[in-house]
Amino acid sequence: MADLPHQNETQNLGTLATESINSASAEIDRMSALEIVRVMNAEDAKVALAVEQELPQIAQAIEEIAARMREGGRLLYIGAGTSGRLGILDASECPPTFGTTPEQIVGLIAGGPIATANAVEDAEDSPDAGRAELEQLHIQARDTVVGIAASGRTPYVLGALAYARTQGALTIGIACNPYSPLTQHTDIMIEPEVGPEILTGSTRLKSGTAQKMVLNMLSTGAMILLGKTFGNLMVDVIATNQKLVQRATKIVQTATGLDREQAAILLQEADGETKTAIVIGCTHVSPTIAREQLAAHQNNLRSTLEALKK
Repeated sequence: MADLPHQNETQNLGTLATESINSASAEIDRMSALEIVRVMNAEDAKVALAVEQELPQIAQAIEEIAARMREGGRLLYIGAGTSGRLGILDASECPPTFGTTPEQIVGLIAGGPIATANAVEDAEDSPDAGRAELEQLHIQARDTVVGIAASGRTPYVLGALAYARTQGALTIGIACNPYSPLTQHTDIMIEPEVGPEILTGSTRLKSGTAQKMVLNMLSTGAMILLGKTFGNLMVDVIATNQKLVQRATKIVQTATGLDREQAAILLQEADGETKTAIVIGCTHVSPTIAREQLAAHQNNLRSTLEALKK
């Protein structure tokens, strides 16, 4: 069995920066609405600066995630409360944005699916529950597990990461307090220090914002390294509704220089596959050859176009 977190790793919340009193909001109940939002906005401005301090670790994590996903590995987020919901949000947005499958990027939350909409606060107290989640998914060495916990000491997350390490998986931690117990269970630790929250201990605020920013970088950066974009175009977008059909058409237009009607025709010829349509439009090959060439170049559009234009 994996070594599970000790009980003292969950104690002394009062010593954490995210649980301390913010002097800027000490009398926020006396403020007008405009004064409240000014204080909140000023505090939120500190979040991006805190994330900036962690860019080297975030970049390292992106490279490691992409390397494992090239080998068929999965990216799994695990957290409790707001942290878990943010992981699920990021995971759920990857299939329509980058054409991933739901199994490639997964979000897990303490308490299960019901906890995405309803607070299940005691679910985070069990390290065994975190371990069990990953056991059910048969974690392997090529997988990446990202533990998200503002405090850095959530038992559910610590138990999951402790187990993931025994399976050889890459473990990444995201916390908003330095030197947290999460560090002991991770290969890469990302710790944006956002300081005291506007409402003492309400880590859905600045901590949640910081976590969301980091998750945006991890998934987007990894997908870019995996060839899921062409420039800043989302060329693996899956057109599952009218808005996304319009977006895919615009992407084909931009990449090929064709007008909207021609781009729409190409998308139809390519069965809605944006990359295939772009290859057809830029090189005038058939859809079959376009798909074959994309497959030969690991589905990387830029590499495919460069090879066909030689």
